[in-house]
Amino acid sequence: MQQASRRKALGSIGAIIGAPMVIGSQARAQAAWPTKPVKYINPFPAGGATDTLSRLFCARMSEVSGQQWVVENVGGGGGDIGVASVARAQPDGYTLGLGGVASHAISPTLKAGRLPFDSNRDFTFVTNIWSLPNFLVGNLNLPAATVPELIDLLKRNPGKYAYGSSGLGTTLHLSGELFKLLAGVDLLHVPYRGAAPAMVDLIGGQVHLIFDNIPGALAQYKPGKVKGYGVTSAARSPAVPDMPSLSEFLPGLDLSSWTSLCGPANLPPAVVERLSMLSKEALESPELRKAFLDRGATATWMSPKEATAYRASEEKRLGDIIRRAKITLD
Repeated sequence: MQQASRRKALGSIGAIIGAPMVIGSQARAQAAWPTKPVKYINPFPAGGATDTLSRLFCARMSEVSGQQWVVENVGGGGGDIGVASVARAQPDGYTLGLGGVASHAISPTLKAGRLPFDSNRDFTFVTNIWSLPNFLVGNLNLPAATVPELIDLLKRNPGKYAYGSSGLGTTLHLSGELFKLLAGVDLLHVPYRGAAPAMVDLIGGQVHLIFDNIPGALAQYKPGKVKGYGVTSAARSPAVPDMPSLSEFLPGLDLSSWTSLCGPANLPPAVVERLSMLSKEALESPELRKAFLDRGATATWMSPKEATAYRASEEKRLGDIIRRAKITLD
């Protein structure tokens, strides 16, 4: 009996000694991630600002990770199709994708009950990637040179002026509605199928104002084809340092197009940690920060915990704006 007890004790000691070796082996295997190319799903078509910025980010991630990051454009459904494919991927870290304000903060309210995914349940949020404010620009004939003059003009002429956006429920639309709420003005909304046709009509005088992403607006503002009023971020944008933030006149006006790096739910913690470390290295590199800034975007690294909390807070905040402005897709 003593011999049996001794064998049992030795077996227990062996199990204790062996456990760290197994854990260490697993940790080393996960720390080695990635050992093959990573697929990055961009839920929008090729050629736009989102695609360009995604490819810059993935090129830098390829360098810091030692494996190729391959961008796959999976458009359709306003981004819902590509985002849903990320949610359905194997949780091994080899299929990741671009999340952001439209799919993960606006759509949960605007398309409640109609989305093929659940932002709270179906994703692992690793970090934010960039923030891209919107830019309020106007037709050259609009008789207002500053934001206070513009607000005064709109208040004196309720319902006379119109602003265009890239479509219902976009950040450009929400920027306009938040502007209306905070300024207390009556401004007609004209939705377009994209920002480009809205800009054409702005220059032509069919609408008087538009909120556009900075890259598109700068292309017309720099050559003097439109007037600039201000950006929708809480602080001034380094891309247009001569332009004020609209929040300087309307406290609380803060609405930018932000993006996140996300994967399916239940990514292994060691992979998430490795992704977080690599993305921090990539997003804090001077080369990528400058490449983003040249295109009007600001590199924005967050820890996984911060990125998850930020997304949830944005869903609540933007949902409140949607309800206050009575925005619907019907």
